Amino acid sequence: MKTIHELTDAQSYLVASASYISFVVMALPSAYILKKTGYIKGMSLGLLIMAIGALIFIPAAQARTYWIFLVAIFIQGTGMTLLQTASNPYITILGPIDRAAKRIAIMGIANKVAGGLGSVIFGALLLTGIDEVQNQLAVVSNAEKDVLLDTLANGVKTPYIVMTGVLILLGFLIRKAPLPHVEAPDETHSSADHNVKTSIFNFPHLWLGVLTLFAYVGAEVIAGDTIISYGISLGFPVADAKFFTMYTLLAMVFTYALGIMLIPKYISQDNALKISAVLGIVFSLCVINTHGSTSVFFVAALGFANALVWPAVWPLTLKGLGSFTKTASALLIMAISGGAIIPPLYGRLVDRKKVDLLTTTLSEPEALAQASTSGYWILLPCYILILYYALKGHKLGRRNLS
Repeated sequence: MKTIHELTDAQSYLVASASYISFVVMALPSAYILKKTGYIKGMSLGLLIMAIGALIFIPAAQARTYWIFLVAIFIQGTGMTLLQTASNPYITILGPIDRAAKRIAIMGIANKVAGGLGSVIFGALLLTGIDEVQNQLAVVSNAEKDVLLDTLANGVKTPYIVMTGVLILLGFLIRKAPLPHVEAPDETHSSADHNVKTSIFNFPHLWLGVLTLFAYVGAEVIAGDTIISYGISLGFPVADAKFFTMYTLLAMVFTYALGIMLIPKYISQDNALKISAVLGIVFSLCVINTHGSTSVFFVAALGFANALVWPAVWPLTLKGLGSFTKTASALLIMAISGGAIIPPLYGRLVDRKKVDLLTTTLSEPEALAQASTSGYWILLPCYILILYYALKGHKLGRRNLS
């Protein structure tokens, strides 16, 4: 998108924003839909909406119009919102709550393996030869530039046609699969006076959980989505840098597997969250204070810190919410908007720092490299908040629950 539409760093991150902002707009409507359809039909409908979004990429590529791409991404995000609002609580309450992180970690392995494969496949389909195209764009005429960019945009069509077909097929299979019907048990009475919880605002740990997930998703998106551009800013060729996201995802998959083996037999869900937060703080400081391939390695290592945050926060937050579970799930899904807000802030920090550094004796590549590194300071408050939730935040108001 950055090359096709000649965008700045901050503008290019609107691709992520268009997807993640849909989680704010559509999460509560998704909770309403789930009350009507149930979890299973909701997951199927979410996949079909994602297919519609994928289909819109075809006219978007034909017109080479950035806002149409963003609309298509937003529609896919709408489908993902419904899918996430249904699937995460469904898996959480499908069995014992203290084993929910293990079940969500299994989902995470499927998610990240697919994400890694998608990174490699789409990198091969869409980024092959992009270095040469960027070099040509700097020297060709405006007419020749339009031809090059049209050709690059047209390469988007076939992958998204295939994606549309796969999503429709998955939506049909989910609808027909013999999945059990489950609902969260009602535990919202006080053990002392049997007063019924009458509002979602009676659960302070939920709201802090939403804020924690907001910070976490922003941190995870930065770790996964900026590592390619970060490597390029440090001088790595695109042919090498396009694999960097895979390293982050592999780190997450490895940690998911550890979580499956260790939770809850050897480590509790809240302790897994504490360890994750501490690793996030340590690795973020290492990114900022190292250089070159070492710094890129620590960005990828953030995958170890990020993997078990999502699986741990969901059961810690949803435990005991009973009939409020669907609404609470919608609020947690809204927290995914952290991926729409925090990464663009990283981009703005990089752009601003780069401008400041260019007033010194540094060359533009040197200024970009240093600015990109310093932008990772934004991760520290995110992981500090996660650590607070692991230590204390998830316990707030618990004494009022049975």
